[in-house]
Amino acid sequence: MTSRRYVYKFAPFTVWIMVFALFWLIAAVPAKPAEPDRGNQNTVTHPDDGYGTPLLYKKTAVPSDLLSYEGNAPFGGDIRIGDLTGNGCIDILVYRAVDDFHDGGGMKPCFLAAFTLDGTVLWSRGEGGLQPGRPGPVALHDIDADGSTEVICFFRDESIKCAPTSMENIVLQIRDGSTGEVEIEAAPPELRQCRGSGANWAHQRILVANLSGNQSPQDVIIKLGENVLAFDKKLNVLWTYKCKWTAYGQCPAYVPAVGDIDGDGTDEINGGYFLLDADGRVMWEKQLGRHMDSVALSEWDDGRVRAFCSGFGHVLDENGDTVLMLGEEIVPHGQELRVADFDPRIPGPEMMIRYNGHSQEVTLVSVQGKVLRRFSLNVSPNHTGMEVVYWNGFSKPALLYNGGVLWRGSGRKFAELPDLQEPFGNPRQGWYHCIPANVCGDGREEAVIYNPWDGVIRIYTPAPLQPEKYTGYHPGPRQYNARLMD
Repeated sequence: MTSRRYVYKFAPFTVWIMVFALFWLIAAVPAKPAEPDRGNQNTVTHPDDGYGTPLLYKKTAVPSDLLSYEGNAPFGGDIRIGDLTGNGCIDILVYRAVDDFHDGGGMKPCFLAAFTLDGTVLWSRGEGGLQPGRPGPVALHDIDADGSTEVICFFRDESIKCAPTSMENIVLQIRDGSTGEVEIEAAPPELRQCRGSGANWAHQRILVANLSGNQSPQDVIIKLGENVLAFDKKLNVLWTYKCKWTAYGQCPAYVPAVGDIDGDGTDEINGGYFLLDADGRVMWEKQLGRHMDSVALSEWDDGRVRAFCSGFGHVLDENGDTVLMLGEEIVPHGQELRVADFDPRIPGPEMMIRYNGHSQEVTLVSVQGKVLRRFSLNVSPNHTGMEVVYWNGFSKPALLYNGGVLWRGSGRKFAELPDLQEPFGNPRQGWYHCIPANVCGDGREEAVIYNPWDGVIRIYTPAPLQPEKYTGYHPGPRQYNARLMD
């Protein structure tokens, strides 16, 4: 009996000891660091907040007599869009190039042709050519502000023989957009003496900029490797700049960005390791993080324009002072960077970074530098080419395009664009590129989609169609300075 009373009296005390020990063990286990929200990324969602279902608005094939062939396979080439005829609708320019020095594609344009959305050929100049190795030195813009769109481009001078890595046989041209006729041509020594090699040399673009303080941009920026050249609308050289950092992974951005960061009415040039004023003066110059593949000039904190630099995730002001730095741990290899209001729940714009090189992984970062979420985009050859699309209009949160799919900033897949086959061609260019543009003129952006290897251009628009709101096509910098890939 005594034994049973002992157990009865002390059992509660024993239970309390066990409970205390259990709580002590739980508290002693280190807490796992909180992971950023990874989003519900595997579900194709239906519109539930005003986003219209994607409709295939237009499907246009490159006219057969403008195609080239690799073996028995026809292909068109790289694409640009613009209103070449002045009728308020977009037209298509296709071009090809020669002189492969890097990875199987041409560098120097040798063929240009233009056609309408219904497939009517407007003009063609030159012949043959390879698939451009990267989106290359061709832009469509009303460079002289006369109301008509011009073609600003490089073109190979066949009378001069030189190495693929030399600009000695290149002329810079301005052509009439409606006829293809050359209006102005220049081959200054500052251009022809440029030489280069490697990935930094492969990305050659013509960017339209406002360096002169005109009402509209009437100047041109060209980056060739470590060289930046500025031209006016008559193709006179305004100034040149040469960057001192050239090693792979430790050189400036392949494609610079232009925009007015200091509010003086002219554009500055952000190269990631430098910021140049409209007159070519160096505003700052510093070797920031490695892999400075992508840059931007965009509104950020309280509407102030900042310089975005993908290498280790930097945001700087016009003086080179750091506004935000994410660091190598968060952004080990900043392959692509885009800025927009992606998440309606977060005040201000956000920065979307493809943070680990040519991979599916992206991270969304707030103005305060908080990593809001990480998620995986869909598989696409080369894992480049993500683009902001204002699907619901510029006053609404943007979607992110990647390889035929539209994504929400929440990390959810919004929609897979219909009628797209599995991409084919050299993986460096054989995927679905996107030029966002208000093609239908109703205040919402369409996605102009093409694979340079298949010779078909598709335009997707959000439902419903709103023809009564059509005001004509009005191009802007996201069209004439389309990034396409970084």
